[in-house]
Amino acid sequence: MSNFNEERVLSVHHWTDRLFSFRTTRDPSFRFRSGQFTMIGIPVNGKPLLRAYSVASGFYEDELEFFSIKVQDGPLTSRLQHLKEGDTLLVSRKPTGTLVLDNLSPGKHLYLLGTGTGLAPFLSVIKDPETYERFEKVIVVHGVRHVADLAYSEIITEVLPKDELIGELVRDQLIYYPTVTREPFRNQGRITALIQSGKLFSDIGLPPMNRDDDRFMLCGSPQMIAEVRELLDAKGWQEGNHGEPGQFVIEKAFVEK
Repeated sequence: MSNFNEERVLSVHHWTDRLFSFRTTRDPSFRFRSGQFTMIGIPVNGKPLLRAYSVASGFYEDELEFFSIKVQDGPLTSRLQHLKEGDTLLVSRKPTGTLVLDNLSPGKHLYLLGTGTGLAPFLSVIKDPETYERFEKVIVVHGVRHVADLAYSEIITEVLPKDELIGELVRDQLIYYPTVTREPFRNQGRITALIQSGKLFSDIGLPPMNRDDDRFMLCGSPQMIAEVRELLDAKGWQEGNHGEPGQFVIEKAFVEK
């Protein structure tokens, strides 16, 4: 298992009966770019059982943080949900992923569209000072079914604005737009519907989407990604990748298990 670091679990937080996050030690040699994911897991019968997880911590932080759903019969998450402080995890030394700033062409507004635990890579992106250097406004749109599923909302609205490194940038440039589909909430509806109706843009006080100014990162449910991608494709937007920056990027390795 030479391609993996063995890290120790420092803390576990259960947001709901379906969502939890955990922090681990970080090997000093582990380097990643904001928005990337890595393979993490545990040994089972002498072999590593692994899944792709986005790193939710800032690239400069001493610890690694991951955000996960609980799937009772999931090969890995059925085990991970029982993690406790002091347990060990395998973390791949080779992070990768498409949700990095360099895969986007220059623009004014960066929309980070995430459903469920698809928020994770964007927690890293909004902790990166470079994000605010490249974009005038950074909009985190988090779509969930129930209000209780809005994990990290207090961290985004209360903790990050007071952060010594990025607090001023967050206060001036970050917009947080949580939306719920199955309960009454101040913002309601699926992300795709809010984009198509224009309600998202009017609610946050920004112009309707346009290719010159707006850039999108997508991570979350396959349905959301497919619908938004279809919408963008129909308008002639170009998808970015490691070889060619574009107007939107998609993470295809999102964890559902």
